[in-house]
Amino acid sequence: MTDSRRWMWLAGLVLFCWLLYLLTPILSPFLVAMLLAYLGDPLVDRLERHKLSRTWAVVLVFSLFSLLLLILLLVLVPMLGRQLMRLYELVPQVLDWLQHQALPWTQAQFGLAEDFWRFEQLKAALSEHLGKTTDIAGMILAQATASSLALLGWLGNLLLIPVVAFYLLRDWDVMLAKLRGMLPRARESFVVQLVGECHEVLGAFIRGQLMVMLALAGIYASGLMLVGLELGLLIGVLAGLASIVPYMGFIVGFGAALVAALFQFGGFELYPLIGIAVVFGIGQLLEGMLLTPWLVGDRIGLHPVAVIFSILAGGQLFGFTGVLLALPVAAIIMVLLRHAHDFYKLSDLYGEPGAGSDEPPNPA
Repeated sequence: MTDSRRWMWLAGLVLFCWLLYLLTPILSPFLVAMLLAYLGDPLVDRLERHKLSRTWAVVLVFSLFSLLLLILLLVLVPMLGRQLMRLYELVPQVLDWLQHQALPWTQAQFGLAEDFWRFEQLKAALSEHLGKTTDIAGMILAQATASSLALLGWLGNLLLIPVVAFYLLRDWDVMLAKLRGMLPRARESFVVQLVGECHEVLGAFIRGQLMVMLALAGIYASGLMLVGLELGLLIGVLAGLASIVPYMGFIVGFGAALVAALFQFGGFELYPLIGIAVVFGIGQLLEGMLLTPWLVGDRIGLHPVAVIFSILAGGQLFGFTGVLLALPVAAIIMVLLRHAHDFYKLSDLYGEPGAGSDEPPNPA
């Protein structure tokens, strides 16, 4: 490839990234729709193998997704809303405990000034804010209806997601075949290999880890509610979501459950603490011995540090759209870096003998 063609490709890539940045405000529904289509395509393909047409298979999968969403809205959302309200009620008690017990002990141990924490101002500000927040649904509705145009845009994006997802899912295999047909013939096999490796990483992480997160959220929430923890559902769901990073769900959930038990039972009661430890112990055993080997398998996923950095960087740069793009971009970068490492190992630069080494370079 000549230098002029390289510069043309580079200019085209820069132009594409610039246009992508300009279109960030409207990309969210399309990215969510693509994610739904990506998650639903294997199930649609499986239904097609059972002699069902592509369109009817998509309709069936969409009906399943809609049923799950309806159950989520009718059952889980109200329960989580009530537990969030209970959490708001517990916040002043937590602040009192920190102010009168935890922080004085810390100040005495480390010799800090008495007004170091400025907790009176923080407590007053939080109490005033919480006093105004009496209805979570009302607060969300107030934010959404602050501008009629914003409300219409939000509703339009929400309605656009299932429409775009339906057409993407119906034509998913056709679009992939057309994209493959546009590849340069000399590079087709290499590009297909790269895409296959990216799909392997994303499939292992998104499909597998998502199922692990949902399973752990159900295990933690059910177990904590059986123990009698008032905020068991909320803490279980948060622990399941935090399990996107290995061991993060256990740390976040176990710590939050201990704090909730401390204020609910008026101290460190033995039996609730044993129950909480058993719940998270069972969750960790099931995750390591059953859920991860079965749902994720031995395929190479994203490193936990890469997951954390990519999500934070995507959110910082592009907001919610960046969060949606973070993991696919991280998977692509990881695959490219792996191949760059392989090329480096085969290069003359790596094959040069080290300083003071009498061994000849390895041609492999």
